[in-house]
Amino acid sequence: IPRDTYTGKTPAKATAYEKINALYSRKHRPDETLEAVNEITGLDIKYYVIVKTEALIQLVDAIGGVEFNVPIDMKYDDPTQDLHIDLKAGTQKLDGEKAEQVLRFRHSNPDKITGQMSTYPSEYGNDDFGRMRTQRDFISALLKQTLKPGNIFKLGEILEIAHKNVETNLELSYIKDYIPYAVE
Repeated sequence: IPRDTYTGKTPAKATAYEKINALYSRKHRPDETLEAVNEITGLDIKYYVIVKTEALIQLVDAIGGVEFNVPIDMKYDDPTQDLHIDLKAGTQKLDGEKAEQVLRFRHSNPDKITGQMSTYPSEYGNDDFGRMRTQRDFISALLKQTLKPGNIFKLGEILEIAHKNVETNLELSYIKDYIPYAVE
């Protein structure tokens, strides 16, 4: 669901606080966010998983990085968030910090002459759609690399990262049922 999806009741009086991304960050209520997702999609999703950014960074570093094809050159700076992204397009091994940069990228810094910001090309899926595609592709690569046999020895460290940084309403018995699907 695009991060700017409207969740309010009166579009004529829409505010930034009624975007799907603001709904959770404003109240930290996953049940309300889940309710909004179900209303938007018409689905009946019952479970949620909240993963802190720190988990991603720690997991990527714990498995020795993730081989990933960065789809475009990414150059962006936002000093207010202490966010600095500087990655070249192409396949490379990303550490946790660079993985976070790939996942947070939406558009480049403004061009010094035109003031225009470039984003993902339309054939890839521009703006939030390009970002969501990159996020899905990265999560897929992360899962494949995490589930490699060599990482079995890091299972304790991986579980500790999950324990500290993941919140869910799924019971452990359900999580075990989903593992084969994640492997596929």
